[in-house]
Parts: sequence; C-alpha cells; structure tokens
Amino acid sequence: MNDRIRAREVRLVAPDGSQVGIKPLPEALAMARDLGLDLVEVADKATPPVCRIMDYGKYKYEAAQRAKESRRKSTNVVVKEMKYRPKIGHADFETKTRQIERFLAEGHKVKVTIMFRGREMQHPELGKRILDDVAEHVAHLARVEVYPKLDGRNMTMVLAPDKRAQAAAERKRAAVPADPADNGGSAAVPAVEPAGTEGEPST
Repeated sequence: MNDRIRAREVRLVAPDGSQVGIKPLPEALAMARDLGLDLVEVADKATPPVCRIMDYGKYKYEAAQRAKESRRKSTNVVVKEMKYRPKIGHADFETKTRQIERFLAEGHKVKVTIMFRGREMQHPELGKRILDDVAEHVAHLARVEVYPKLDGRNMTMVLAPDKRAQAAAERKRAAVPADPADNGGSAAVPAVEPAGTEGEPST
C-alpha cells in the first residue's frame, strides 16, 4: 500500500472501478493523494501489478463487518436438547414434544435424549419407541438428522428443521376447506315447530 509498493509502474484502477491504464508509480501515488485516498496493490502477480485507488481504512472496516456478519449467520443455528425418561407420562410427553416443535419452528436443531436408569438399560426398545414417537409427532417440521443410538446410559437422536416438510404442511393447512358449520361465527337458528304438532293440543 502507498509507499510500500515496489513496482516502477502499475496498472491503475480508479475508485469507481474504471481502468485508468498503466501509470508510473509516482504518478499513481500522486493521483491517490490528490483524492485523499490510498493506492493499494490488489494483484501483485500481474505484470505490471494492479493497483486500485481506495479508502483503505473504509475497505478494511467493511471487510471486517462482512466477516462478522458471516460468522453470526454461521453460528445462528443452535442445538437445543430435550430429555425424556423411558416411563414418561402422556402429559409430560405432550408438553416436551410441543417445546421441541417450538424449537424447530424457530430454526434450531434438537437433540432428543432418553435417560436410562438402573434396570431400564435392559430395555432400550422403550427409549427407541419414544424417539420414534417424537419423530412422528414433528414430521411436519423436521427430519431425523442423526438416528437413535446408544450413548452410554442415554439414547440420543438429532432432529433438524425441514423447510420442505414445513412448506408442505403449510400448503396442506391452506388447502383444507372451511367448516360448513362455521357460518361466519353466527349460529344457525333452530326451526320452531308450529303449534298443534304431534303431542301438543292445538289452542
């Protein structure tokens, strides 16, 4: 950059990206200084080297911001964990599974863990059955990324959001026709039997 450039002449690029042409290094430096900018070597292997007039401080700042944004996006997916027991009750199963659905809808992956204790280790099929039930309940939101496997005294499975499944579920919900009994929220008026019907004396 600037006085550190060693070439005698450079292929100069203007701040707007247009080609200026081949210029002696002193002239290129003078042009950059006149604009209050820097002369930066961007292709040192070319003959002659390619240099661009730019605000190097601004360039570095914007590059750092792009890198920061890229890192933020790459780490945005969080792996949540939900733990079940082999003998979990129906209500607890429903509550935990709804929480998994919320995590998946937010774009997170979910690690589902079955925790075995004591003799429960002798019946891993119970844990497998629960994991299969969880996967079935959230099939409209997720796919199984890591299938059930034993990990010490636990059995784990990883679910990942499935945008295709979510879109298909959304289309399916949109295609369901409205309930004919739902007439804009107004209840149907029951028919009134006229006087003198069967079982009632006429007056």
